[in-house]
Amino acid sequence: MRIGIEGQRLFRVKKHGMDMVALELIRNLQKLDRKNEYFLFIKPDEDSNAVTETANFKIVQVPGGPYPVWEQRYLPRAVKETSCDLLHCTSNTAPLHLPVPLVVTLHDIIYLESNSLKLLTGGGTAYQRFGNLYRKWNVPRVIRGSDRIITVSNFEKDRIAGFFNISSERLRAVYNGVSTHFVPNTNEKEIEEIRNRYRLPEHYVFFLGNTVQKKNTPGTLKAFALFRASTGLDVSLVMLDFESSDLTAILKQIDEPELAGHIHLTGYVPNDELPVIYQCAEAFLYPSFRESFGIPILEAQKCGTPVITSNTSSMPEIAGDGAHLVDPYRPEEIRDGMIRIFKDPDYRDELVKKGFVNAKKFSWNEMARQVLKIYRELGAL
Repeated sequence: MRIGIEGQRLFRVKKHGMDMVALELIRNLQKLDRKNEYFLFIKPDEDSNAVTETANFKIVQVPGGPYPVWEQRYLPRAVKETSCDLLHCTSNTAPLHLPVPLVVTLHDIIYLESNSLKLLTGGGTAYQRFGNLYRKWNVPRVIRGSDRIITVSNFEKDRIAGFFNISSERLRAVYNGVSTHFVPNTNEKEIEEIRNRYRLPEHYVFFLGNTVQKKNTPGTLKAFALFRASTGLDVSLVMLDFESSDLTAILKQIDEPELAGHIHLTGYVPNDELPVIYQCAEAFLYPSFRESFGIPILEAQKCGTPVITSNTSSMPEIAGDGAHLVDPYRPEEIRDGMIRIFKDPDYRDELVKKGFVNAKKFSWNEMARQVLKIYRELGAL
């Protein structure tokens, strides 16, 4: 079977969420499947070493225009030219017209949920807002023509099934994994080098937020302000890949401008250096309003960092009993979680131990095995 995998953004330098999922899928399929032929459709960019070819995995660089044009015009042409038997689109959207069966990984449908659309998809960059508009147009049309739809949690599977009235035969929940390099680093020299490179504070909590409203950045910053006021502890908040202008605007919005002096912005951190950022943190904050999975929860757990996350959407399903769950709409609950982790060493240790156990349940190898099974189902039709 000749299998095409869309990985449009895998050669860009700053890879995020869905890019990493697609990358891990490919790397693990390369270990599992030596029989089928694979064609990896990637848009040319700077990080061309992110994916390597093997005997049965060929990289097909597909030039083209903006994201929708590339996907609707140039990708179908490449699929036809390589005589693929099926195409797997890995990041929610897909071409509307294809000559072969289609598998789509639909990570979430947040942008389609009108009852909470403004709250969950508001904010963000112009690129993010455009992406939401394109997905809102594309996804309902693609779903009708997809032979298999993969999503990443049972919570999201139920949301998608209810929204589109899809049968369980076409819709599958396949958990994401957590990469093997997310483990505590025991090399003191490397730890010190990374701490110095990003000028990490001595004591800090770590928050992966952005300007998209579903990430609850204003509420998390308010909770951090309450924590400092309640405890008087000299603890900083570390944030990655976040603009100082955006931070200033949010702190003004929540009436906490003086908090800026206690927030450290690192800029972009490559994925292979993230484990040290996690493990040196006193706690990891992930109190989103809505997530379809939440890979950072597992990354923190594997690095031995106590996690505070939300009691909503998929997060309890993924975190298991290895996290402190809070109502993300109540900053005082997030604050109380931080206080308990700082003041109760036994509770902190319990979260760390349970987090280690929970994270072991998730692997990219198992994810790739389940996806390969879906490919084989379609090949047998």
